[in-house]
Amino acid sequence: MPAIDLYTWKTPNGRKVSIMLEELGLEYRVHPIDISAGDQFKPAFLAISPNNKIPAIVDHAPAEGSAPRTMMESGAILLYLARKTGRLIPKDPEGYWRAVEWLMMQMGGVGPMLGQLHHFRRAAPGRAPYAEERYAKETRRIYGVLDRRLAEAPCLAGPYSIADIATWPWIARHDWQGVDLNDYPNLKRWYLAICARPAVQRGWNVPPSDQVIPMPREVE
Repeated sequence: MPAIDLYTWKTPNGRKVSIMLEELGLEYRVHPIDISAGDQFKPAFLAISPNNKIPAIVDHAPAEGSAPRTMMESGAILLYLARKTGRLIPKDPEGYWRAVEWLMMQMGGVGPMLGQLHHFRRAAPGRAPYAEERYAKETRRIYGVLDRRLAEAPCLAGPYSIADIATWPWIARHDWQGVDLNDYPNLKRWYLAICARPAVQRGWNVPPSDQVIPMPREVE
């Protein structure tokens, strides 16, 4: 049996961990948690993820100790897997903390703000012009922050790392956000480079779905 059980769904947060596992080449078993059907509120999943949110993992072969380790929260899982394998996070202190810095940027800014824009543009009953404009403005600001950083370095922490794995699935919904990646050339370059990674392509499709990775609009 694979050492890791992954409880996930086809969302940006879920795809972070499936991409990480594919990049690391770790064997894992997928347990789809259909959040549209309320699977996240079932007692069995609550025992693994007390916050009732995907993704979560159970590592049956942790590096420390012998008892299986349960982990919730996508950022914590990425850090855990990076520490477990010694990969996809820089080893030098400057690089390590740079990766953690941009990971926290994703957890506290990119995900929550872009996620609110998704909700008000696509899921909210009726229209909420103030909320849509508020989160669209913040989304554009965040895109600008990322674009400026990626003018300085090939990836968010310098080398490809968990910071990129955490952020990329949210930028992959640029079409949902009404953002044209051509307006952010450094972010577009980074986005396309990550799109081309085989592990990212495999991790995107966990669990299998008919969703394709969105490509930037072609410039005429």
